[in-house]
Amino acid sequence: MTRSRHLRTAAAVTLIAGLATGCTDAPDTNGHRPGGGEAAAGSVRLVSFTSCEDALAGLRAAARDSLEAWGYAAEPPTVDGRRGAADTGGGAVAAPNAAGAQAESAAKTGEQGGYSGTNTHEAGVDEPDLVKTDGKRIITVVDGILRVYDAARRVETAKVALGQTQALRYPGGGGDLLLSGDHVLLINRNTYYGREEAPPAARSPQLTLVDIGAQPRVLGTFAMDGQVVDARQVGAQVRVVMRSTPDIERPQHRANPDEYAAAMLRTINQSPIEDWLPEYTVTGEGGSTGTGRVGCSSVAHPAGYSASKLLTVLTFDLGKPALGEGDPVTVAADGDTVYSNGQSLYVANDRRWRGGPAMPAARRADPEPQRTEVYKFDTSKPGKPTFAAGGAVDGWLLNQYSMSEWDGRLRIATTGEADSSVYVLRQDGSNLVQEGKVGGLGKGERIYSVRFVGTQGYVVTFKQTDPLYTVDLRDPKQPKVTGELKITGYSAYLHPAGDGRLIGIGQEASETGRTQGTQLSMFDVSDPAAPKRLAQYHVKYGHSEAEFDPHAFLYWPKTGLLVVPLNRYTADDGGSASGALALKVSDAGITEAGFLKHPAPNGNTPQRGALYPIRRAIVIDGTLWTLSQNGLMANDLQTLAQQAWLSFT
Repeated sequence: MTRSRHLRTAAAVTLIAGLATGCTDAPDTNGHRPGGGEAAAGSVRLVSFTSCEDALAGLRAAARDSLEAWGYAAEPPTVDGRRGAADTGGGAVAAPNAAGAQAESAAKTGEQGGYSGTNTHEAGVDEPDLVKTDGKRIITVVDGILRVYDAARRVETAKVALGQTQALRYPGGGGDLLLSGDHVLLINRNTYYGREEAPPAARSPQLTLVDIGAQPRVLGTFAMDGQVVDARQVGAQVRVVMRSTPDIERPQHRANPDEYAAAMLRTINQSPIEDWLPEYTVTGEGGSTGTGRVGCSSVAHPAGYSASKLLTVLTFDLGKPALGEGDPVTVAADGDTVYSNGQSLYVANDRRWRGGPAMPAARRADPEPQRTEVYKFDTSKPGKPTFAAGGAVDGWLLNQYSMSEWDGRLRIATTGEADSSVYVLRQDGSNLVQEGKVGGLGKGERIYSVRFVGTQGYVVTFKQTDPLYTVDLRDPKQPKVTGELKITGYSAYLHPAGDGRLIGIGQEASETGRTQGTQLSMFDVSDPAAPKRLAQYHVKYGHSEAEFDPHAFLYWPKTGLLVVPLNRYTADDGGSASGALALKVSDAGITEAGFLKHPAPNGNTPQRGALYPIRRAIVIDGTLWTLSQNGLMANDLQTLAQQAWLSFT
């Protein structure tokens, strides 16, 4: 190993137990199973390791338990931090629930001006994305260079080389951004820092702080063993969630699972404590470097645990001139989905990655029921968060939109082995206990989208048809399904569009479930007992990034303009067109306002545009801006007439 083996600074580490158990009430007459009171939860009694020897023995034991149960001691890392296809200033706090930051931005302005960021889940809680704006500047990363543009003058005002060209070679290639004042935080997801066998680009720092003020420059970097799961920002406070596995040498693949397990066991028993605890490195503006690592005496655990992975929440204040060490708070657990409403931050892990040929035959023959573990952190105050509670529900999670906190309770929708359910969890001490549940949704289907708006929930399941369920959550102890709309196809993302209205984007499908291209729908959910579709727009053979990444979805409610990236195939000539589809959406219908295309790269034909698609759209003072790898284009918000083209080349 080339990394330091010294234990230098300690970060608090806690483990959790006491996960809430499920509920098995009888179904109602419609097949939906209501909850029947709180589920029992185990108690949590944390105990600290007494020494590094004690910590090493405990972590090795946890890895051996995992090896025996699943066939490997820890999940091998992937390049982008994902395991499978599910999707997808101070102490300011966000609203307890909201209809998205775009709607909030439009409501704040109300006049001809105003601006939008890219789409987020909760108003007041920003999420990392390819482009950021403060209404005056547009910031993005292309080819390892952070670029700043003046939106009014439509000129580039700053360029900052980041030295990570391989990892940040195109928008979305690891270069997600958060913005506060003149400070930009670059989050590089395409990295697994600390793995010597990884390519150089994959060992780049995960976090880079850049000043875009009078003297644009890199202020510092932060790198930690592991991968970035996600991040959330409220005011200048940024919470970054990291996931790390033991940095131990894995044996080469063996066809015989027993031989692999034996070799892995030898590796576990020979690995030193430094291989188990993540190390981090902080670099300052002048090149000064400091390192730290989780300290053995700070590691605590409940009795009977079996986790060898670490989940860390870091906190950074973008109002400061340096990143610092991030005040790590660590849980011995795994996680892959992050949700925050500002007051609380939740990290969920549904274990769907477990399985495959390495799994012992006995485990494959009698698999455990699918469960989703949830960890809650209190982020209501500035600075270091506190671990608040943990729990679990049956089934697996789709994405962050499957979670929502309201009135201090977490609503969470999951797909089980036979159907889907919506749970309501309440914090009881350090446990998240089940307060209510409704099941029986979409029997034999899986969840394709979820949206919670206030005391209402909306769940879309699909296999051959698309039931849109409305769920009444006013009584957290007795949530209930109040309505159901069956249509062909499905919505992969649901967006609130005013009182009693939802916009859905997904795929149209035949009655047998064969997908037929992108569809957008306007739903009337003002009567939860009788939801209906008011309008539909179908693009044959079309696909949109907004179907799996809601950041790509722009809705400007003042004018009813909806913009999404679109790639559509033309069956007649076998060609394709890539651009941004602009629609006018109202109760009366959905009509096309225009289809925007960016100029092709120098020396390429227009058809090559499909390789460099438009990825995002934002609004600034009456101008619609769209982003691709090639550049930024400005169009009039009303007429869509082109106003400017700013090339990145």
